[in-house]
Amino acid sequence: MQQSSERVITGRALLGEDLQEEDVSITVSGGIITSIEPVSRPSGLWIVPAFFNAHTHLGDTVAMDIPARGSLADLVKPPNGLKHRILAETPRADLVRGMRASINAMIATGTAGFADFREGGVDGVAALREAAAGLDCHPVILGRDGGEMVSDGAGISSVHDMKNAEEVVRGARAAGKLVAFHAGEKNLDDIDDALTFEPDLLVHCTHATEGQLRCIVDMGIPIAVCPRSNWVLGVTASPAYPPIARILKLGGTLYLGTDNVMFVQPDLLQEMAFTSTVYRVTPEEILRAAIAGARLAGISGYLEERQSAHFLVIDPSRGNLSFSRDIRATIVKRLDSSSIGQNILTLQ
Repeated sequence: MQQSSERVITGRALLGEDLQEEDVSITVSGGIITSIEPVSRPSGLWIVPAFFNAHTHLGDTVAMDIPARGSLADLVKPPNGLKHRILAETPRADLVRGMRASINAMIATGTAGFADFREGGVDGVAALREAAAGLDCHPVILGRDGGEMVSDGAGISSVHDMKNAEEVVRGARAAGKLVAFHAGEKNLDDIDDALTFEPDLLVHCTHATEGQLRCIVDMGIPIAVCPRSNWVLGVTASPAYPPIARILKLGGTLYLGTDNVMFVQPDLLQEMAFTSTVYRVTPEEILRAAIAGARLAGISGYLEERQSAHFLVIDPSRGNLSFSRDIRATIVKRLDSSSIGQNILTLQ
C-alpha cells in the first residue's frame, strides 16, 4: 500500500544493484527511502525490491486460456489475429474489468509496475488508465493504433507489420516519448530493421544472432525477454532461445516480462522460477532482470537511499522459507504470494 507518513521497516534486505544482503532498518517518508541503517537484531523479515514486469498485453485477459491453435500470426499478429478479433468484440467495461483483475494479480505477486503494449488506440490507452486507477502498480503504457501520442510512447509490433513505423517513431521522438519494438520473436528477420530506429526497448529477440546481440549491447538497448510465452507459443524449445546467457555474457541489459495474459499469467514469480529452471543463469541475474525494468518508469527499482520506496516485505516463517541458505535463490525459485506480508509500492 502507498505510504504517506514516516515508517520504519527492519529486516534482512537486498540492497542496491548488487542485491547485497544486510540486516538493516529502512525509514520511509513521503514514499521515499530516507535512510538505510545497519542493525544488530534483525526482525526475521526479508525486504526485497518489488518487481517490474517489462512486457505485458493486459487486454488479453479477456481471452485467457481460450482454446487456440495456429501459427503465431494466426494468434497475435495485428490487425486480424485471434486476440485482436476478441479485443474488438469485447465490451469496454469487460476489458477494463479484466485488465484491473490482472493488475491486482500482479500486485499480489510483488509487481509494482509494468510496461504494456496497449491496443485500441486512444480509447485503449484510456481504458488501461481506468483499469489501473487507484492501484499500487504503475503502468508505463506504450500505445498503438493512434494511442502513441496520448501514452508514454509507442509499442510497435514487428516493424514489418507497420507501414508507417517511421512516422510513428518520429512523432514519439518529437514528443519525448519511449519507442519499443517487438523483434526477433519468430525469426531474426525484423531485428535489423527495428535497430535502424534506435529504440528504447526491444521485446523478445528470441532468435537474435551473435552479431545482432553485439549491436544491441553496443547501442545500449535493453531487451525484455518473455521465456514462458516463447515456449507456450512454440517459438522456442531450447534454453538457447531467447539467448539469455549470451545477452548477459555480452554485458547487455536484460529485463523480464510475461507477455500475453491470453497464454501466460502475469506473475513474475512464476517467470523467475521458470527462467531459473530452464536457462540456468544465476539468481542474482534473474532478480535484476525482474527489477531493472523500473528504469522504463524513470527509477532504479533498487533499495537505495533517496529512491522511491518500491519494495516487498516477506515473512519467511509463513512457510518453509525460513530454512533458506540463500535468500536470493529462494526468492527466485520458491517465493509465492502467501509469504508476501505487505507491499510498500510507491512507484509514481
